[in-house]
Amino acid sequence: MSYDQIELPDVSGLSVGIIGGTGPQGRGLAYRFARAGQRVLVGSRSTERGEQAAEELRELPGVQGTVEGGDNAFAAGADVVVIAVPWEGHAATVAELAPHLTGGRIVVDCVNPLGFDKQGPFPLRVEEGSAAEQAAGLLPEARVCAAFHHVSAVLLADPAVDAVDLDVLVLGDDRDAALQVQALAGRISGMRGVFAGRLRNAGQVEALTANLIAINKRYKAHAGIRVTDL
Repeated sequence: MSYDQIELPDVSGLSVGIIGGTGPQGRGLAYRFARAGQRVLVGSRSTERGEQAAEELRELPGVQGTVEGGDNAFAAGADVVVIAVPWEGHAATVAELAPHLTGGRIVVDCVNPLGFDKQGPFPLRVEEGSAAEQAAGLLPEARVCAAFHHVSAVLLADPAVDAVDLDVLVLGDDRDAALQVQALAGRISGMRGVFAGRLRNAGQVEALTANLIAINKRYKAHAGIRVTDL
């Protein structure tokens, strides 16, 4: 079966909430989804910071969708909720939001559990196997997928970049949820959402980010992933 964006569902009417929407990755994803015309809810630990970030995003070039801000619980009310927080606070943040992420809500985890030392980045061991699997364990009433791990926050946030040229690897046990995440990735100019397996395989995808950081440092680039022969 070859890749065909047309076969993916229409997700243009879905709202996207960003947990940690004031950080580099979360803010960049919020901007790209807003440029694609989605309704975006920017979340932060502070309502004021979330509102301020939303106001700033609304002023950026190319924004087609509506952008609203508030605390993380506010952003958790979206149709699709993206977890984009630092690994150190991942478990606590997800557990705190569990009462809001019920009813089969689609949750997308893009957190990379990495450590850093003098030799550079390296993947951390996660008891559950991956950040995404940790989230799934904490959110039994949500449909958790893993995606958007290898997207440069610098490129996402740069208004001069019209298209972000890469494939987003999407993992999940619920195929309908994964298809919707694939389609959301495809709403961002230059991206494709490619199904890459079940959630148990998320660990190596998260860990690959350490290799990409090394590549980017060596070649002074913002490299991503492209899957060939699709």
